[in-house]
Amino acid sequence: MAAAVPSASEREQIFSMAEKEMEYRVEMFNKLTHTCFKKCVENKYKDSELNMGENNCIDRCVSKYWQVTNLVGTLLGNTRPM
Repeated sequence: MAAAVPSASEREQIFSMAEKEMEYRVEMFNKLTHTCFKKCVENKYKDSELNMGENNCIDRCVSKYWQVTNLVGTLLGNTRPM
């Protein structure tokens, strides 16, 4: 059984959706980076690398951010219109 070839308008719609998904992921990454950096790294840069405390804080922050994002996505995916 051969797969149906999408029409030009369907391909355009698929491309548009993929483009929006990529924009969303970049925006989310930028928010995560900004939020965790602001929370965990001092404004006065003393070292060229993150210290152990900053590193641990960023690890926890990123982990929590993804947990919440996944939870919200799951909850929104389970809601059904009435």
